[in-house]
Amino acid sequence: MFSLNSTRFTTTTMETFQWLLFLLASSVAMPIVIGAVFHLDATEITGLMQRTFFTVGIASLLQALIGYRLPIMEGPAGIWVSIFTVMAATGSSLTGTLQTLQSMMIVTGLFMFLLGITKLAQRMLPIFTPLVTGTFFFLLTVQLSGTFLEGMLGLQGSTQTIQIKEATIAFITFFIVLGLSVFAKGWLSNYAVFMGILIGWVTFAVIVGGQGVTEDIPLFALPEWLAFGLPAFDLSVIPIAFITAIISISNVVASVVATTQTIGLKETNQDVRVSNGTTLSGINHGIAGLFSTIANVPLATSSGFIALTGQKRKMPFVYATIILIIIAFFPPVVTFIATIPVPVANAALMASFVQLVGLAINNITLEKLDQRKMTIVGIAYLVGMGTMFLPAGVFNGLPSIIQNIMSNGLLVGTGLVILLEQLWRDQRKSSAE
Repeated sequence: MFSLNSTRFTTTTMETFQWLLFLLASSVAMPIVIGAVFHLDATEITGLMQRTFFTVGIASLLQALIGYRLPIMEGPAGIWVSIFTVMAATGSSLTGTLQTLQSMMIVTGLFMFLLGITKLAQRMLPIFTPLVTGTFFFLLTVQLSGTFLEGMLGLQGSTQTIQIKEATIAFITFFIVLGLSVFAKGWLSNYAVFMGILIGWVTFAVIVGGQGVTEDIPLFALPEWLAFGLPAFDLSVIPIAFITAIISISNVVASVVATTQTIGLKETNQDVRVSNGTTLSGINHGIAGLFSTIANVPLATSSGFIALTGQKRKMPFVYATIILIIIAFFPPVVTFIATIPVPVANAALMASFVQLVGLAINNITLEKLDQRKMTIVGIAYLVGMGTMFLPAGVFNGLPSIIQNIMSNGLLVGTGLVILLEQLWRDQRKSSAE
């Protein structure tokens, strides 16, 4: 009995620690990116990272316990990173823009809360077909794979050329994670992400060197409220917030579908999970706005992590979110975690995306691809991916709402699939009904 309990404790501890590493790796890069866009100094970026860890932990814990009740990380949203970046380029002042973004996240959260609490979100489920969720997954991997690859190659800040040492270590990490998850057996396979990050981090410290901390850091500090100042409410944020809320619901649906498929649940209450998840996502958006950080959404990469590691239990995930919340109150720990090399963190995330590509293909081919479906997918892919490669300032002359929509290829592609599927109805299904 003792041996059995000891083994279970060890397994739970390792799974918790690996989930914690995944939460950290998925959270650590975005504050650095946003800090660079808004020209924040090192202290401000550390504060943003502290608030990010806190809100990610709170959001993920709430969703796991009373939201969609699945081990899905709530992390900094790609769609919000795009909105932050566009508004930084078009806003009159960076401080004013950050205050407007706080209000936009709060208003988006209000829309999502209302759509969830009134059950309107679950009534929208028929819109999010396998073709829509599959396209969302695929465009998400295309949009973020470029960011991950840049990080793996050491292309950050003013660096415009590949950093050979950093890139080599990143790719070694990438292949260690993939190799262990695919070819190893037992615990080596289950803890592939943990082993990959650990080996990559140590190798990076030995070959490239670690990052030193020169400033005095308080041992304990509460995450700061409204760090950018009071939210600046503007009527122009309402339409953008509403559109973002609708697309965020597709993110909730896609993540729930992907995770239930990966875990192997025979889903009977998916509509309840989506309504509860949407309601909690609304609350989490409000929390992100109040704590001046990037709004969190369920990350579909969580299903890739589960598939990669075989970790399907929820409690280790819950324990990891609690530890992340506690970490956020201790700035020295946050600062130490911030020294995880960005190339290594990006390599681990890229490995998780390999599984997500498989889920995208699986969803798209769930039903036979006829001429109608292939045409819809083709249009969405060409326009969505084409938008991702347009110059950053190409939409600057247009109203801000159009800039925020058209500059996001994921938003454009997913919106096109939804629109085309509703306008171009399948005649065989219509006649059968």
